[in-house]
Amino acid sequence: MGQPSKARSDLAGRNFLVIGRVGMDLCPTPAGTATADAQNMMVAMGGSSANIAAGLVKMGCRSALVTSVSDDAVGWYCLNQLDHYGVDRTHVKRITGEYRTSLAVYESRVEDHQSVIYRNNAADFQMTIADVEAVDYSQYSALITAGTVFAAEPSRSATFRAFDLARAAGLPIIFDVDYRPYSWPSPEVAADVLSRAGAMSDIIVGNDEEFGFMAGGIDKGRAKARALAETSASVVVYKMGPKGAVTFADGQEIRTGIYPVDALKPTGAGDSFMAGFLASLSEGRPMKDAILRGSACASVVVAKPGCAPAMPDLAALEAFLATHPGATEI
Repeated sequence: MGQPSKARSDLAGRNFLVIGRVGMDLCPTPAGTATADAQNMMVAMGGSSANIAAGLVKMGCRSALVTSVSDDAVGWYCLNQLDHYGVDRTHVKRITGEYRTSLAVYESRVEDHQSVIYRNNAADFQMTIADVEAVDYSQYSALITAGTVFAAEPSRSATFRAFDLARAAGLPIIFDVDYRPYSWPSPEVAADVLSRAGAMSDIIVGNDEEFGFMAGGIDKGRAKARALAETSASVVVYKMGPKGAVTFADGQEIRTGIYPVDALKPTGAGDSFMAGFLASLSEGRPMKDAILRGSACASVVVAKPGCAPAMPDLAALEAFLATHPGATEI
């Protein structure tokens, strides 16, 4: 490996500012039950950014969330859950009116899996420029966000403003593409905005479909990821699901496999990967090791109910690695 990039060495402070939604997840129980047949539901914290923030704390880092929640019972639940996971919610704003905290109903099954997301009048999209300007960026080691924050205003402009403020403070910007079509007004707007965000980021994580979307075709995705690593980003992780990942860093292409498990569900893997990957980089681990540890975290989550509750802490990750036969070769 070459010398660690500045973006990675800056993570050593292990204190992450995460921008984006927190929500409530509902899941039929027992595992395998279809929502249409549900009699009982498990409730848990959800939302990509909140999941990442919780996962980082479980891995021994600190994290703070910047977002908005509705000032009602669902919003209060989310605030309590952030406290439960040890995520700093100083910059989580309560808002009134017709805006509501997001709700996800998803099934703990892989075959015929259904996830239904309620995002109408989403409270988190009401994060403003004033909200992100109230943050002292000098306290943090890095800024993390997921692509959904850019899907609507005023959240979009606020997040781009946060990028500018983070950069001025010397923080690396970490971007999970996380393209979800239902949140966006059109694919064209999404492609333009996500590409702008990618061009401003130091570490980018996305799957083959997401990079392909930004590039204008699934067959162009890997070239897009490579180009970002060559022009603006220091690390680009191109995930390919069961085929593993290719990471572009320091002029290298690092290929890594996955840790096969009996998956209970497909949800939560990306958030857990990001938490494990970044926590491992912040410990100063080599790039390939960090990617593999992130992949192991993803495998732990898909094999258990829930997303944030299923994310491993350091002891659980080490136990998984000690007992698993190892990652696949690609």
